[in-house]
Amino acid sequence: MSLVYPYDSRLRQRIALNVSGFEARHRSAQGLKRAAVAATVVRGEDGEAGLIVTKRVSRLRAHSNQWAIPGGRLDEGESHEQAALRELEEEVGLHLRPDSVLGSLDDYPTRSGYLIRPVVVWAGARVKLRRNPHEVASIHVFPLAELDRPDSPHIFEIPESDRPVIRVPYGDTEIYAPTAAMLFQFREVCVHGRDTRVDGFDQPVFAWR
Repeated sequence: MSLVYPYDSRLRQRIALNVSGFEARHRSAQGLKRAAVAATVVRGEDGEAGLIVTKRVSRLRAHSNQWAIPGGRLDEGESHEQAALRELEEEVGLHLRPDSVLGSLDDYPTRSGYLIRPVVVWAGARVKLRRNPHEVASIHVFPLAELDRPDSPHIFEIPESDRPVIRVPYGDTEIYAPTAAMLFQFREVCVHGRDTRVDGFDQPVFAWR
C-alpha cells in the first residue's frame, strides 16, 4: 500500500503552515491545573508519518491503562512549550530543541481538573524512543493515515453528559477523549487546514477521575 503521509519536508511545511494560520483558543485556567502535551510527528518504520502515543501503566493513581499523548502538568515558571518538551523527554526519552515546536492547538479542559494545551512538534531525523517504565507501558506511532479512516472519529451520546463523547479507532482498539479530541483536532487543523474546535466534546465517565 502506498504511503498516504510520507514523513518529509513537504509534510513538515504543510503542518507548519496550517498550524501557524490557526488561531488557537488559549484560555485562563480558572481553577484548572495547566498542562501541556507534545503532539509529536515522527517517522514510522514504514516511512509514514505518525504521532507518538503511549499506553499508561496500570499502577498510576490517575488515568491508568489509558491512551495518552506524552505530557503533563506545567512546573512553576514553565511555558507550555517547555513543559511539553520536558515531558516528551521524561516519558519517551526523546530530547528535542525548542525550534522543533511548530505551534499549538486549542486548550482542552478535562473532567479530571486539567487544562491541556497540545503543542505541535516535529521530531526531525530518525529518533529512538525509550519508555519511562514508571509511567509508560508501551510507546506507539499512530499513523496520520489512521486518523483518515472512514469510521474516524466516532461521536456518541452518554446519559451522564449533555455533550457528545468522541473516540477514534486505532487498529482494533479505540482511543477516547481527551486524547481522541486532540488527535482529531490535529488531523483537522494540522493535516487538512480546517478551523475545527473540539472543546465541545466530552470524555467517557471512566476518564473523569
